[in-house]
Formats: sequence, structure tokens, C-alpha cells
Amino acid sequence: MNRTDEIEDLLRRHAPQVLGAVVRRYGHFDAAEDAVQEALLAAADRWPSDGVPGNPRGWLIRVAARRLTDALRSEQARRQREERAAALTPRDAFTAPPPGTDRAPREDDTLTLLFLCCHPDLTPPAQIALTLRAVGGLTTAEIARACLVPEATMAQRISRAKQKVRGVRFGRPDHWEDRLPAVLHTLYLVFNEGYTATSGPALQRRELAGEAIRLTRTVRRLLPDHGEVAGLLALMLLTDARRDARTGPHGELVPLDEQDRGRWDKAAIEEGVFLVTRALGGGRPGPYQLRAAIAAVHDEAPSAEATDWREILGLYDVLVRLVPGPAERLNRAVALAMVHGPRAGLTELDRLAEPAGAPAGMRHRLDAVRAHLLERAGDHEAARAAYESAAAGTLSLPEQRYLRGRAARLRP
Repeated sequence: MNRTDEIEDLLRRHAPQVLGAVVRRYGHFDAAEDAVQEALLAAADRWPSDGVPGNPRGWLIRVAARRLTDALRSEQARRQREERAAALTPRDAFTAPPPGTDRAPREDDTLTLLFLCCHPDLTPPAQIALTLRAVGGLTTAEIARACLVPEATMAQRISRAKQKVRGVRFGRPDHWEDRLPAVLHTLYLVFNEGYTATSGPALQRRELAGEAIRLTRTVRRLLPDHGEVAGLLALMLLTDARRDARTGPHGELVPLDEQDRGRWDKAAIEEGVFLVTRALGGGRPGPYQLRAAIAAVHDEAPSAEATDWREILGLYDVLVRLVPGPAERLNRAVALAMVHGPRAGLTELDRLAEPAGAPAGMRHRLDAVRAHLLERAGDHEAARAAYESAAAGTLSLPEQRYLRGRAARLRP
């Protein structure tokens, strides 16, 4: 990784915490986000030549605070500016750390920002979109792909969400448990984008997946006995345990059945299995617990051939009854094919491909699964066409190379 990439990763890591600190200090969510973006641009321009400051987060907070203050003062007439000057006094004792120190804020601003984005006045889709933008640092296009909606629709959704939280007091809400479903779903989407990036040259965005795991651990400290919180954390750990084996020496995608399981993180697997086993013993399982149980079956199998696909199919049967979404049904079709043969899986895919079956954002995934099952069924010409269609539908370069490579192998 070159110096520019290292600085970009550093800025991406600090951006949510900087935004949380600036919003907590001044309020004005929408304007604060613009100011933070300006600070990030300034850092990207100056740090490669001037060097990264000793306390990069403090530097970003100071620059963003200056930009926000200037913006607020310039948008009002003299009397309004004087009235607002008092409002610019920090709302708590937080001050940016001085240069050369690395003192963290007295509370986790990123987690507080997460609960703000999941404000009850927002609809669940708006909560998710705003959190992915502010906490996850995803672009509007990336969020649209993650949520399987057009980019223009997502841009309007985020804009309306910002307007609704304008002026809302920044702080941990009194009844934050009510916001938990939206928080968990958002963390799940952030992790998924980090584990398999929807676009770009890299298969994974590890800093996003790591941030989702860190925040989920924080939520679990608040609710240590909540089964779905434990289930989500277990799912993330069991999935992230495979990350080092998912790419080859040149960043190429390595599918699950071809991965070197000796490179999987055994400690993460042990923790994930412990969490999901304990959570499943607490009553009726929820969707995250079921997904974690499926991941545990994969991770505990000594080889791809030893995977208990019948158990996985049974877990998907239960999951699809709880969450009959297209992604869950697509994954169940794979399990069905592994148990009853590729033709059974293809029949299930045909149902998914019916009108109003699978959203447009899932088309390339459906084509990739169809190609794999057609190849297993011996229909190489149809499989090659499906692989090429899947490659044309994804913006992830590693996925494109993998799918086109599979198609090339099937050419006469």
C-alpha cells in the first residue's frame, strides 16, 4: 500500500469520529458533515507533502470546526451572527486534543452519532441510509447498491433524513433500546459493505468491517443478554474470520470451497461459536442468530466436502420464514442445490427471477449463482453466458475478474 492509500485509509477511519465530535460540539448535522468533508479534502491535499500530524483526529476536528464556524457566520446577517455566536459555545466539556496528544473523547462519539442517525422520527430506510453515510462513510452510490435502490432515490432519502435531524440534541437518547433494530440492521449493512465491497479495486474494505465489529461490541456491552445483539456479533466474527483466505496473492477472489481453512482466524471462530451457542439457548432464535448458526456450520467444517449442508438448509428454511427476502431465498437456493442437486437449485432460482422477485441490485448475484449451478449441471454454454452477465452487472473489479475467468474456462 502506497502513502496516498495509507492516508486515505486513515481519513476513512477517523471520519465518523470527527463528525460525531463536531456535531456534539456545535450541532448542525448537515453543515457539520459538509465541514468535515472539507477538512478531509484539506488533509488529503496537505498530508502527503507535509506529513501526517501527531494527532490526526484532533487536526481534522480543529479544521472542520473552523470551516463550520465560518459557514455559520457567513450565512446570516450581522444581528443573526451575533445571536448565533453564543450558540457556538461547546455544548459540553469536550475540546479538541492539543497537537501531539492522542486523548480520546470522554464518550464514544461514533456510537452516539449512530443512535442519532437512528432517530425515531426517521423511517427505518432513512435511518439506515443516514447511518451508512455518516458513520460508515459510504458514498450515496454505495449505499444505493447496498440497499438495492436507485442512486437518485437514495440521494433524496439521505437529504430528507438530514433535514429531519437538524437541530436534534446530540447525546445518548433516553430510550435508545427502541432504536436497536435499526442500529443492528445498519451495522449489519456496514459490515457487509466492508466484507464484500460493492465497487472498487479491492474485494474488501477491512476498516469498515472492523468498525462494524467494534460498534457491535459496544452495543453488546450495553445489552449483554440480548440474543440478537450477540447473534449479530457472532455472525460478524464467524464471517470475518475467513477474510485472509478470501483473496489470493494478487487480490483475486477465492471462493469459500477453495479457501485454505488453515488461514481462518481460529480465535474469532471460537468466540463466534461461543456467542451463538449461548444466544440460541435463550429462547426462540432471531434472524441474526440463525445467520450466525449457518456461518458456524461452515466454519466448523474441516473441509468444504465435510460441510453439513442438510443442517444449513434446515436453518435457511427457518430463516426464510422469518425474513423472506431475496438475499435469504437466494442463499437457500444454494443450500438446496447442495443437498438435492443443481437442478433443484435452478428451479428455485427461476422463482426468484420472476417479476418482482429479485431487486435489480441483486441481478448479478442471481446470475453468478445460476452460472455456478448450470456449470455443475453440465450446461457449460448457458453457464458461460450467465457468468458473463454476472460480471457485467457488478462494479467490484475482483468479482468481475473472477466471473470472467470462470466464463473463459468454459469457452470451447
